[in-house]
Amino acid sequence: MHAIETRGLTKTVGRDRRLFHDLSMAVAPGELVAITGDSGVGKSTLLNIFAGLDDADAGEVRIEGMALAGLGEAPRTRLRRERIGFVFQAFHILPYLTLEQNVALPLALISPDAAAARARAGDMLAEVGLANRGRDYARDLSGGELQRVAIARALVHRPAVILADEPTGNLDPDSATRILDLFARAVRSSGAAAVIVTHSAATAAVADRVLQLTAHGLIEQTLMAVDG
Repeated sequence: MHAIETRGLTKTVGRDRRLFHDLSMAVAPGELVAITGDSGVGKSTLLNIFAGLDDADAGEVRIEGMALAGLGEAPRTRLRRERIGFVFQAFHILPYLTLEQNVALPLALISPDAAAARARAGDMLAEVGLANRGRDYARDLSGGELQRVAIARALVHRPAVILADEPTGNLDPDSATRILDLFARAVRSSGAAAVIVTHSAATAAVADRVLQLTAHGLIEQTLMAVDG
């Protein structure tokens, strides 16, 4: 069973601007897929549809075989909390919480076991190279460190799906390369299915597959073509 599967997605914005039509794709557990395309082509909108934050005009999305169509907001929220992890360009790390508290947030939403959440958060911080930093505050971190925390938070509850929106867009090139390598290793070791949307060829190059989003659907790219 695919972790993410879409069939015939169509999305129009405004009165008549079509972002994409009849879009179908599937992402397997443990697979990292990059979706590229120019600004405004609908990459972030597609990611929001995967997450159940937006609806397509036609077609369907399934997460681990569960169709999002027809689900109310409460079941969609529960699905996002339990089965999906998010990595954002702007990090969305809370500066008044410690790193441990930030990483443990997804677990706090689904489990009352605070001690287990702290232990798991500490393990995840160690995995992203921030061992023994759990009591530090986010306001004291560099951009690269903040993104490491964001990756740890996205993976802490062992989600089936990871969705990343320009995850290194706010980093310098050297930091971006290190974070991308870390992200790819962490996702693959977790067995999650991951989708990155990006306009960056360097970001897309870490993926197992690269798909270019156009108004007519997705066009598979070779890694050599993306790098060159």
